[in-house]
Amino acid sequence: MIDEQTLERVVEFHGHMCPGLAMGVQAATIALREIGAHARDEEVVAVVETDMCAVDAIQFLTGCTFGKGNLIHRDWGKNAYSFYRRSDGRAIRISGRPDAWQRDPEHQELFARVRAGQASDAERARFEELHVAQARKVLGADPDTLYRLEEIPGPLPRKARIHATILCAECGEGAMETRVHRLDGRELCTPCFEAAMAPE
Repeated sequence: MIDEQTLERVVEFHGHMCPGLAMGVQAATIALREIGAHARDEEVVAVVETDMCAVDAIQFLTGCTFGKGNLIHRDWGKNAYSFYRRSDGRAIRISGRPDAWQRDPEHQELFARVRAGQASDAERARFEELHVAQARKVLGADPDTLYRLEEIPGPLPRKARIHATILCAECGEGAMETRVHRLDGRELCTPCFEAAMAPE
């Protein structure tokens, strides 16, 4: 369990307290226990299978970030996270247990009304109260009751690469060489390439 001061910093980083962020805190807690300390560079690599709130907690607590190249996103919509330790090749996958905790029906109903823009001020206030209460319930649970932990085989993800920048022949902006497209002998960034290929 992380201390309250660190939790406040995670919430500040993310923007609000919510159950998804709390799930990320719990996943990061397992990762730090099993894989080790905060990554200053690429000592630890995280592969996340979702883009939900949990990933912000994982970034903040483990030091795995997109900018350093040691946070890899797989757009699979799963509450699952793999962590690799480069020093010895150990790798684990943490995946959410489907029966880990029961959702509150009132919270879910209010969430739907808030998302649809149909909630009254009182309903919004009640939703926020329940939202934080659900998050606190997640934080109060044993992380091993929320997630399954398994050792996984390698290979380790490759180290982050630094690529050359190519200027787009259409807009003049620089793009990473691995993202440049050739069309009629011109090198184009992805948006310009897609615009050129769009039907008229």
